[in-house]
Amino acid sequence: MPDQSPLLDWSDDIPVSTRFDDPYFSLDNGLAETRHTFLAGNGLPERFRDGFHIAELGFGTGLNLLAALHLWRATDQAGQLHFTTFEMYPLAASEMTRAQTAFPEMAEIAAGLAPFWAQGARQFTLPDLVFTMVEGDARDTLPVWPHVADAWFLDGFSPAKNPELWSPDLMQAVHDHTAPQGTAATYTAAGHVRRALAEAGFTVTRQSGYGRKRHMTTAAKA
Repeated sequence: MPDQSPLLDWSDDIPVSTRFDDPYFSLDNGLAETRHTFLAGNGLPERFRDGFHIAELGFGTGLNLLAALHLWRATDQAGQLHFTTFEMYPLAASEMTRAQTAFPEMAEIAAGLAPFWAQGARQFTLPDLVFTMVEGDARDTLPVWPHVADAWFLDGFSPAKNPELWSPDLMQAVHDHTAPQGTAATYTAAGHVRRALAEAGFTVTRQSGYGRKRHMTTAAKA
């Protein structure tokens, strides 16, 4: 069995993967980047509806889940948000909790979800959330996933350092598991990622990135 531990170092309360030599979120403002890239980049909250399904490559610290659920609640959405994440190297509950302290605005939601992480939960349901973590290599688990997503958060480590999570085959699987009129967004504007998304069948757009990132990428399925 391959080593599935995350292999972490810390820069203050920002976890850094020593496996991929990359931080788990922006050193500038991870929450602001999530809101700009993954929420606004997927047209949220405007597209929210009961049963809206977000899927994600790379759960990391859980920041994207916190931000999405915070937005869902702040905009008084009815029903349940579905959130499925694909993660090969899940963080320990204590590591997630430490990382999430960097975002006091998320403290209430983080505290509400913390017991699930402490239990090692990979699936749970709340009145307004259906959460699933699919643990393992997304190259194996996503092609056989029996669902489609309305919005994708493509949030793996840097394509230069974690190319496996940006391969053309995996981008094709993302497209094939996207609902009609569904979207995807990512912080990277790497040419080979944009080409892989376009070749998979998405209409791809390069947009202004957050902070020091000049550009990011959004994709839409016809």
